[in-house]
Amino acid sequence: MKVKYLIILSILMSTINLSTATNPYGEIYTYDVYYNDKLLPGTEVAKPILKIGEPFNIKVNMTVYHEYKVSGQISEIGSGDFEVIEGPSQINRYSSVNLKPNESHIFEWIVKPTEGWAGGSLPINFHYSIVEKGNPEPVINSGFTVAYCTISNEHYKGETPTPEEQPVSKIQSSPETQPTPRSAPAFSLVAAIAVLAIVFLRSLHK
Repeated sequence: MKVKYLIILSILMSTINLSTATNPYGEIYTYDVYYNDKLLPGTEVAKPILKIGEPFNIKVNMTVYHEYKVSGQISEIGSGDFEVIEGPSQINRYSSVNLKPNESHIFEWIVKPTEGWAGGSLPINFHYSIVEKGNPEPVINSGFTVAYCTISNEHYKGETPTPEEQPVSKIQSSPETQPTPRSAPAFSLVAAIAVLAIVFLRSLHK
């Protein structure tokens, strides 16, 4: 019986190691991505069909678990195919913020396509870097595509948001309002497995 418990315990401990290893950056940061205020789950990419000049919103909520300087930017493959209406930086230029442990920051832009890629499709990306205090080399330097936009030849005739109508601010979300992050650490699973392991260990001594 004891041998059986030891085998089960070994399997549980292996599961803990696997759960931690499959998420190498979960203890450093997590993020959520939104297109027009809609959460993009997992690695999903928005695929809108837009008119020339039609505004859309990109938002990335970054949370760090240590003290870091976080920089973010939106980028395009060419030049002049998108125009920032409102946001912390222009396209291909970084905006930076210093965050404390367990603090969040929202990078947000209102953008519109120009005539440069009318009749075609192209991506708009988010690039970010995370730098530790006292270390010039980034801990993380990465990026991903937020939306793959198809631009029609039609011109947008609706209203274009202004800063007064739809301000884009750098806000730090509270824990109560944070949704489940894309790369959330597997702490809950590890904790549950650890409890089971303790139960088995106690059974060995009975």
